[in-house]
Amino acid sequence: MNPVRLDTVSWDVSRGRTLGPAPFFVVGILNVTPDSFYDGGHAADVDAAVAKGLALLEEGADILDIGGESTRPFSEPVPADMELARVLPVVRGILAVRPDAVLSVDTTKASVARACLEAGALILNDVSAMDVDPELLQVVRDFHPGYVLMHSLGRPRTMQVEPRYEDVMAEIMRFFEAKLEILVRSGVSESRIALDPGIGFGKTVEHNLEILKNICKLFKFGRPVYMALSNKSLWGELLGRQGRERNAATLAATVALFEKGVRIHRVHEVREIRDGLTVAHMLGKGTSGEQGC
Repeated sequence: MNPVRLDTVSWDVSRGRTLGPAPFFVVGILNVTPDSFYDGGHAADVDAAVAKGLALLEEGADILDIGGESTRPFSEPVPADMELARVLPVVRGILAVRPDAVLSVDTTKASVARACLEAGALILNDVSAMDVDPELLQVVRDFHPGYVLMHSLGRPRTMQVEPRYEDVMAEIMRFFEAKLEILVRSGVSESRIALDPGIGFGKTVEHNLEILKNICKLFKFGRPVYMALSNKSLWGELLGRQGRERNAATLAATVALFEKGVRIHRVHEVREIRDGLTVAHMLGKGTSGEQGC
């Protein structure tokens, strides 16, 4: 693993596809849960979710990340059959209209991941790093999806109960080093892996800011960084903003992180984030040096 700053991003995913190279990827969030913190569950039924997903693609989403189980702090897990009933019809519905769409399934469960990958999803976004369901490793070996490896401290139900670190960045670095070694030894190609530091997953405001300020340290692994900070409670605690009032903070942080070299951004507001990243990319063309790092 050589230290690199990724000026463009390519990502090997399922079915022999490679995404990119591109200056960035925008991942549109499609929650199909009744308790989404952002949209109040407005896409909780299949038809509404499919329509929302197609709209996000039209707005410029490179990838749709579809989730049927809330992972917000203090949320309760849902049974696999319930999660699958929420997600699988949406995967099928979107691909029936847009067979070229790049879909990601946000799940910790092997059965849900397998069914959605069989249906045509190309990426697995796993907030548990396979700690909830070890059978996920076999699913990744069978389907070779793009895989988002995320750091968290505990499960959603308990992760925000007094999270503590001696050195948050050092512990995250050791986590990724160990997990990447396990994946590679198991036959998973590094070219399929993106790294998510898990903003808000078992971190205080101070921890989150420390991670964002030092995000360049993750480039030593030679893998793209996948950033999911859209409208997180971090912005509420810093600015006193709620819901869509956090859009400006999300956009500002996303552009700042892009200028540091972060290339994959998971967001709620696709059009405005894509516009911001496009402007930042155009303004940065022709510059020299390691901006921000």
